[in-house]
Amino acid sequence: MQKKLIKSGICLALAFILAFTPAAASTATSTGASVSGKTYQSLQDSAQKKAAALTTAYGASSVQYALISGGEIIVSGQAGYDNIAKKTAPTKNTKYGIGSISKIFTTIAVLKLVEQGKVDLNKPVVNYITDFKMADSRYKDITVRMLLNHSSGLMGSTLDNSILLGAADSYAHDNFLKILSTQRLKAAPGAFSVYCNDGFTLAEILVERVSGQSFSSFITAYITSPLNMTNTKTPMDSFKTSSLAGIYLNGKQKLPYESLNAIGAGGIYSTASDLCRLSTIITSSTGLLSDALVDSMEEEEYKNGQWSPEGDSILSYGLGWDSVNTYPFTQYDIKALVKGGDTMNYHGSLIVLPEENMAVAVLTSGGSSTYAQIMGQAILLEALKEMGRIPEILPDKTFTPPVKTAVPNEFLKYEGYYGNYSSPFKISIDTSGALSLGAGEAAQQFIYGGDGKFYSSDGSIFLSFVEEKGHTYLYVSAYQSLPLLGQTAMSLYQGQKLNGKELSGAAKKAWDKYLNKNYFIVSERYNSYLYVQGLLISRLMLTEGLPNYIGSNEITDPFTAAATVEIPGMYGRDLGDAKITVKNKITYLNIGATTLICEDAVKNLSTKKSFKVTIPATEYAKYYKISNKSANKTIKVTLPKKASFTIYDKDGALAFSSLLSGKTTAKLPKGGYIVFSGNKKASFKVEYK
Repeated sequence: MQKKLIKSGICLALAFILAFTPAAASTATSTGASVSGKTYQSLQDSAQKKAAALTTAYGASSVQYALISGGEIIVSGQAGYDNIAKKTAPTKNTKYGIGSISKIFTTIAVLKLVEQGKVDLNKPVVNYITDFKMADSRYKDITVRMLLNHSSGLMGSTLDNSILLGAADSYAHDNFLKILSTQRLKAAPGAFSVYCNDGFTLAEILVERVSGQSFSSFITAYITSPLNMTNTKTPMDSFKTSSLAGIYLNGKQKLPYESLNAIGAGGIYSTASDLCRLSTIITSSTGLLSDALVDSMEEEEYKNGQWSPEGDSILSYGLGWDSVNTYPFTQYDIKALVKGGDTMNYHGSLIVLPEENMAVAVLTSGGSSTYAQIMGQAILLEALKEMGRIPEILPDKTFTPPVKTAVPNEFLKYEGYYGNYSSPFKISIDTSGALSLGAGEAAQQFIYGGDGKFYSSDGSIFLSFVEEKGHTYLYVSAYQSLPLLGQTAMSLYQGQKLNGKELSGAAKKAWDKYLNKNYFIVSERYNSYLYVQGLLISRLMLTEGLPNYIGSNEITDPFTAAATVEIPGMYGRDLGDAKITVKNKITYLNIGATTLICEDAVKNLSTKKSFKVTIPATEYAKYYKISNKSANKTIKVTLPKKASFTIYDKDGALAFSSLLSGKTTAKLPKGGYIVFSGNKKASFKVEYK
């Protein structure tokens, strides 16, 4: 499946080939504190330089950071612009979406219920959410613990209609259990841990069902109020949205505020200082959670099931945490708990050193959680050195270029196509000593080192193959150094070998009718962020070299292309079966909770002087092609309540949005598309001017 379908990034960012995007010139403010008579000015200066680097070299429009030690914030500051046009800087009270750092709040909330004797981590979720059902009987085996350590076996991320601009609502939350009831599991509960947003949305509902309170009111009562976290809110709370950091489309156009309504998975707003206060639950005896339950969050939950061979990494799940054994802190024998967070526009990292009674939080608008994490780890290491807790900061690891060696013929069995949650890729092996990952000019080249591993030209990345549980996996160990910030590492499975075969019979006959066509998303509501990202279109095509696969999904019958990869860690996340349905002679493609309509049903926009557009009773959007007869003409649209219209050019790029512009008059580009979005059966009046 070639998708232009936007997936939310409320997760740990994993890119090791990083784009360096120049940003606007920044303004910066900082605060250094005195603790026990010592002022950490040099540490503050260093932190400020790194924050400025995020805005000038790493794509962030604004940055906010804070470091806490011994219960006191000793370093904090901001950089960049909260409003680029007005050149106003963020303050220490400016709120940022913290994305998946919200999962730590959810974990603590569940553990609070454990402490109250109302929840048992090892009991099935159905004990607490009695109307939780799935189209897979194994759902009854999912325990509460599995929701928090990513091992539930749920397909991944049901974020449809949860990422909104300019207004929050509870639609995604209210329909979540209904959506799950139609889904199967991708793995047996507890088989392995793989990143899963839906586990935390289900945990959010569990908190509500057991406590009898809304999730927002529960975390206010038991977390934010006791810790005086006055700048931490959810989309369901009442607060001034003008206090949120400005967000920008492509780093230029200011957007309405973003609300992510999968709150327990990634929808909380906060500040760096507030997150440092949250860390005191881990580092100090606050009394908000027992020491035993705090310690349980640090357990190596990822080892409970299948996992890739261990190496230097920033991924090793605990309860809620992305990592409990985190590079580079492992080099110092220091326990570091890390949680990253990414929404469409906000990014951040929280790093807690429980044994050192320290933590750092870095939040950005633009950029990525990877950048925020590397900045945070650099600040912590400098603080540890200045305080005399480590003798020196170790230099980044360096590598020796490999010496090319002939590849044994036995490795040829690893040639072929590999899949993951994103897209399939091809591996070719030359026995003279080389491996190609990908195809054509974009293929990456690796050199065989004679030790069963294939190395990048500088030696900083190696690939190897592991046969386990009936699958062949591509294992990748990679280090990335970022100028002015530091080094990060990741070691995990990034692909699973796919078995191609010719498609025949009824399945081939059926899919021949559906393939090589565009499908348009019709299930997103009027203020979905996805509309401003570009035309919501997916091209349904067979994967080259795999005649029975669409993307990494295997065609299993005349109507289904099933998600088949089983990859622990990160690259088996966010899966969904693709299913075709035909209603009233219209072909629909369903992927998880997303519904798309075939291009055959997308007609030319009417050329009548005045006409009405009505959204179907089962959908939230109606698309039209812009024909030559309509091109370059101007239309005026009368919008019903809670509705918008969006126009795209011939390449699918955003040309106009009534939601962003506040206007209802627009010019139609030649060869483009227009989509009207609103409530089911909503009616729009359209006039040519």
